[in-house]
Amino acid sequence: QVQLVESGGGLVQGGGSLRLSCAASGRAFSSWSMGWFRQAPGKEREFVAAVRWSSVYADSVKGRFTISRDNAKNTVYLQMNSLKPEDTAVYYCAADLTGPGRNPREYTYWGQGTQVTVSS
Repeated sequence: QVQLVESGGGLVQGGGSLRLSCAASGRAFSSWSMGWFRQAPGKEREFVAAVRWSSVYADSVKGRFTISRDNAKNTVYLQMNSLKPEDTAVYYCAADLTGPGRNPREYTYWGQGTQVTVSS
């Protein structure tokens, strides 16, 4: 069983930065694929970034967001720079032993989400 707890969300002006964290419980964290997804009101949950031994990004965030992991701390991060109002959403951390995939269905474990709001 894996539990995920996100933190670091908040309100930021357009062009600003935020760093999200996701702390994971459970064993063998370094073997897990860790993903970040987001869901805006009225929209489907969409892929943002994922990492296992390499990282992958959605085109919409490539060059602005960076995913990283600290296996000693069982934590994955999402550094978000040059934020835009369209990045406003609830951001979710997810984990699975396969991947890293881009489809939410590929992930077994989910955090509760953290709100990111970018003002114009």
